[in-house]
Amino acid sequence: MQTGLRITAFAAGLAAAFGSAYAVGGALEPADAPKKPAHQDAHGEKERPAAGKGEAEDLPGGLAVSRDGFTLDLDTPRVEAGEPAELRFSVVDEDTSRKVTAFRHEHGRELHLIVASGDLATYRHLHPVRAADGTWSAPVELPEAGGYRVFADFTPDVRNAEGVTLGADLAAAGDARPEPLPDTGRTVTVDGYEVTLDGALRPGAGSEITMEVEKDGKPVTDLQPHLGAYGHLVALRAGDLGYLHVHPNGEPGDGRTKPGPGISFTATAPTKGAYRLFLDFRHEGKVRTAAFTVHAGGASPEASAPGSGETPGHGH
Repeated sequence: MQTGLRITAFAAGLAAAFGSAYAVGGALEPADAPKKPAHQDAHGEKERPAAGKGEAEDLPGGLAVSRDGFTLDLDTPRVEAGEPAELRFSVVDEDTSRKVTAFRHEHGRELHLIVASGDLATYRHLHPVRAADGTWSAPVELPEAGGYRVFADFTPDVRNAEGVTLGADLAAAGDARPEPLPDTGRTVTVDGYEVTLDGALRPGAGSEITMEVEKDGKPVTDLQPHLGAYGHLVALRAGDLGYLHVHPNGEPGDGRTKPGPGISFTATAPTKGAYRLFLDFRHEGKVRTAAFTVHAGGASPEASAPGSGETPGHGH
């Protein structure tokens, strides 16, 4: 497993106002138009589109619906809050205008689908199913109204493409009541488990973050693999929901990584500000999610966009 943090850079930023109340678990209409296909160089390799005014190569992933010749086509831009729905989408290859049907496996899946509310209170890591024609689908229920962001994290198995994280907006109809980001402190409780964060998120520099898992006051030393690791961590930046996919330091069976109680990651925050960290871990056959609010570079919650909630649950 790759050590450290993979951040998929995007050439377009998104500034949007989101809102929703605290929810347990979690899934806007695509706001970006597909870009023209990138040109091929003399060796047949796709050239990366040149960065334009206001664009930066070090932006987090998920801030654009199109990137590197691929577009996230969200067929379900709106759902009803509190009602079961099916989220349908596809990844379109802009060179051929066809849906992508070949993906490389990353952490046991062809594609990882993350849904988060704009206030970072609601979070879900869904496992969609791909049909033969390239259409993906996943059941979802958003308990509160407001704006959400859908993140598709994948590696197309075409043209030696690298990993891509695309984002699209999803709206849940109803009465939205956004609240401030919660001050979680260093320890959160979820489903009887206590998870303690050790380490700090630093802007522009890699740092080690460890999550210690306990139950009934005792360290959990028999964590079960989940997506090829003992823990899966996603970091989202408050304000624009910039997506940072963090990989753990080690993997089950490598001879040095223990199944708890500590789960170690290396992460780099692209900027100062507030972030929400969502840790998925499996124990006794069930996946649970612990959520933390952290501040890189000494930022305060007031300096970031509105958010809300406590430790969210997890939909699997």
